Amino acid sequence: MSSTILRAADRVATETPWLTSSHSFSFGDHYDPANTHHGVLMVHNEDTIATGQGFDTHPHAETEILTWVLSGSLVHQDSEGNSGLIHPGLAQRMSAGTGVLHSERNDHASSTDPVHLIQMWVWPDENGLDPSYEQRDVTADLTPGSVVPIASGDRAHDSAIRIANSGATLYAVRLNAGGSATVPAGRFTHLFVTTGAVTVDGDRLDTADALRASDFGGSTIVATADSEVLIWSMSKRLGE
Repeated sequence: MSSTILRAADRVATETPWLTSSHSFSFGDHYDPANTHHGVLMVHNEDTIATGQGFDTHPHAETEILTWVLSGSLVHQDSEGNSGLIHPGLAQRMSAGTGVLHSERNDHASSTDPVHLIQMWVWPDENGLDPSYEQRDVTADLTPGSVVPIASGDRAHDSAIRIANSGATLYAVRLNAGGSATVPAGRFTHLFVTTGAVTVDGDRLDTADALRASDFGGSTIVATADSEVLIWSMSKRLGE
């Protein structure tokens, strides 16, 4: 077992007048050949988008894109006719497949605040699939202490939404201060604290800190404040 901790302050960031995007891996103009992915997780961005702003229509292909909103709301529209308002507690996935155009904007009529979100990309098992879209509200499942499968392509996990990668599962865990949960076992693990603070094997992780590990699982997460954690558990790496 091996693990490393990436502190929030050590991530590179893209900043514009309307966007702050902190990158856990190489992204856009920020390329580090030693930090391109973990397992099959290629992108893990923490974005804050100003009111009335966002990503205008742009293309994607052969990518599973998952969005988890922490606060505010994000309007999704794509060239396949799908649309949705993504808010906290809603699991959302767009499979770009052979190619799709989409936009993501903080311009809902009721939006008065920035939207804060995590966006994650994994590669599908195979190319050439049709583009598709799925969203589901999982708020009722996120009881404190529960390890909730949010998105998975593994048949062993009955997740809220499905992705086209059989070796990857995304879990969400919410904990009250003093509460605990067990990290699912995985060949590759990426654990990210979206809010609050926790300890894992005695190491403290604060908001926006991440833990990356190999052959990891069974460790106990203990919350030192009300917290939420996103965990990717993956059984393979790119190219396998």
